[in-house]
Amino acid sequence: MAKTALRKDIIDGLRVGSPIAMGYFAVAFSLGIIAVHAGLTAPLGFLSSFFTRASAGEYGTYTLVAVQAAYVEVVVMCLVVNLRYMLMSAALSQKIAPGTSWFHRIMMALCITDEVFGVSVAHPGYTPPAYTYSAALISTLFWASGCAMGIMAGSLLPDAMVTALSMSLYGMFLAIIIPQARSDRNVLYAVTASFVLSGLFAVLPVVSQLNSGMRTVVLTILISAVAAWLKPINVESDGKS
Repeated sequence: MAKTALRKDIIDGLRVGSPIAMGYFAVAFSLGIIAVHAGLTAPLGFLSSFFTRASAGEYGTYTLVAVQAAYVEVVVMCLVVNLRYMLMSAALSQKIAPGTSWFHRIMMALCITDEVFGVSVAHPGYTPPAYTYSAALISTLFWASGCAMGIMAGSLLPDAMVTALSMSLYGMFLAIIIPQARSDRNVLYAVTASFVLSGLFAVLPVVSQLNSGMRTVVLTILISAVAAWLKPINVESDGKS
């Protein structure tokens, strides 16, 4: 019975991870083109993307490497841009069944990307580790492969096509959150607030001086805190939410 459940979790993870993987490949391909200017080879691009899996973080890294920035600048930039994953890890911890080992908890946190987090928290009840692992594995392989192939392609593609490819990730993320927003009015309010406040934060005098990663962190804390205070989620004893 346990093996059957494990097999189902793996298959379900691969199923929800497959569309994520296709979107990742397209965006990572454009990142690979940027990585060419940083002097990365295809194998290095594959490794960096496999262990990073963050479009903003990789873009910033490749850009700084291209201008020969100091190591500390690269580290600080990646830390700030990717701080949101710490918040996502904390949120995902509430979807992990009691009694799950620390090893699985840490590994699930390491698997987090925006989209893998989205499908993991949307899983009914507690999220099995194998489900998150499978979704992360197939999407990571496509992400890393896309970056490597983008590096090999170099700068042969026109700028318009590169720009179009870079927008596919955002469209895919919308496809993840829209069904949840349609079924839960509170999620819809939170999503709407995130769009409005993100636009305001990009133009308001003080907060617009923050980089996009820090603005994302501030907004995530603000919106999630208000939503949790006004509309807390009641979790039943059987793990269903």
